[in-house]
Amino acid sequence: MGKDKLRRFAEIDTFKNVHQLEEGKEFKGQWAQKHFNNDKPVILELACGKGEYTVNLARLFPEKNFIGIDYKGNRIWRGAKTAIEDGIDNVAFLRIQIENILDYFAEGEIDEIWITFPDPQPQISREKKRLTFPAFLNKYKQILKKEGIVHLKTDNDQLHAYTAEKVQELNLHPIIITEDLYNSNHVTEVLSIKTYYERKYLATDKNINYQCFSFEAIK
Repeated sequence: MGKDKLRRFAEIDTFKNVHQLEEGKEFKGQWAQKHFNNDKPVILELACGKGEYTVNLARLFPEKNFIGIDYKGNRIWRGAKTAIEDGIDNVAFLRIQIENILDYFAEGEIDEIWITFPDPQPQISREKKRLTFPAFLNKYKQILKKEGIVHLKTDNDQLHAYTAEKVQELNLHPIIITEDLYNSNHVTEVLSIKTYYERKYLATDKNINYQCFSFEAIK
């Protein structure tokens, strides 16, 4: 491991907005109360990478709490450090494997889930690793509030199509689905947040897919 990665791993141990592995379990069912010291809604970004989306969501919505989840601490370091330097106190990061998410959040604790530009795991042999594989979706259903929403934003057309197929197969409730977000009428300030990699995709004229869905009908 390079010296820079080692330094970042050591530094995030001192960050009050980062919880790693077992220590995160103590907040289960009480993230708003015990970490954020409030009763505001809690929103997750899964596979958050450097936390660009997490931090920018927190900037836009100070009335909500945001938690970025990723296993790579050297990536989380960037988002966590930015939040500290900019005084953004409604954002936290959790370093865990996403498949263990039920160990860290209680039933109905989460209001929304964002999945932004995840590894599409294109090989058939790695289907179970896709963050919209049914086993993952079942876990999200458990921790989301009854009408909680899952958002997927991706440059990968296959993952987008796969997810839409699973939404239909599992009788979930699609809210928005578009294969070309920035040439649709669905663009909002939230959906206009762009990560480093998204800017790279757009520079090559790559279309950006977006869909959101719920596990219960939206009334």
